[in-house]
Amino acid sequence: MILITGASGLVGSHLAQALVARGVPVRALYRSAVPSFPGAEKVDWVKGDILDVISLEEAMAGVTRVYHCAAVVSFNPKKKKMLQHVNVEGTANVVNACLAADVEKLLFVSSVAALGRIRENVAIDETMNWSEETSNSEYGKTKYFSEMEVWRGMGEGLDAVVVNPVIILGSGDWEKGSSGLFKTAYDEFPWYTEGTGGFVDVQDVVRAMIQIMDSDVSAERFILCADSLSYRSVFTQMAQHFGKRAPHKKVTSFLAALVWRWEAIKARFTGKDPILTKETARTAAAKVRFNNSKLKKFFPSFAYTPVEESIQRICGELKELHNL
Repeated sequence: MILITGASGLVGSHLAQALVARGVPVRALYRSAVPSFPGAEKVDWVKGDILDVISLEEAMAGVTRVYHCAAVVSFNPKKKKMLQHVNVEGTANVVNACLAADVEKLLFVSSVAALGRIRENVAIDETMNWSEETSNSEYGKTKYFSEMEVWRGMGEGLDAVVVNPVIILGSGDWEKGSSGLFKTAYDEFPWYTEGTGGFVDVQDVVRAMIQIMDSDVSAERFILCADSLSYRSVFTQMAQHFGKRAPHKKVTSFLAALVWRWEAIKARFTGKDPILTKETARTAAAKVRFNNSKLKKFFPSFAYTPVEESIQRICGELKELHNL
């Protein structure tokens, strides 16, 4: 039996689909409502939460492997305590439950944010870690401390591995998460930056996770990145596949500073997450490259899907999903 936390999210739901399709028995946590996706009816759904130690321990009964995908992803300064609570304390609970249940192996889905992604003069690799100088987000900080909980578990005898995905491209609820990038392109958001970042297909993330879990590899971390591209080129490709106008107005550092300040003021009155924050403005302007060679060294047969192919497929899936 395999347990998945965060099965309602982009990675967790695609992972559950892939495992169910292989005939693997899957158990997954849900908090309020059972998620709906192809194959969801074959999942053993258990109501619980990674912050609820009792329900987590009960969900671990008979489980041999755990994929920990649950996390809060936010760059809203007001969600600092929530990020720390769910990402760090929640991961500590998962690690402790795995140790108590004598689980064979844990795979933790971290993020490149935990590596300190504000590094413009060198390609980011797995030897790097978050620091005050190399990271500008509370999210990155909490993912780094979450990893520390996993490494602590390894020190106590837990067999575990960590994956650090870049921006994940996939079809899902485009009102939240990375699928929202596609909605931004569909809505013809006109602005672009000169920044670059890493991108990877959710299907590749899932394939890599399963391959790593099924191997004898332990106590390692792997960056999952198909390619490092400019944000402008990625949004332009999305817009073209939707038949929409591509971004055409350059965002200067001065304009970005004005926008994130205005968004912060607006968020105070609306209660909604700001579209742009000081953190995301800096990230969008940074020119970041990622070294993805380690995964290929450990798994020579693994090949990433070209980002252009991923965008074309996902745009088609979203058109069908949203009747566009």
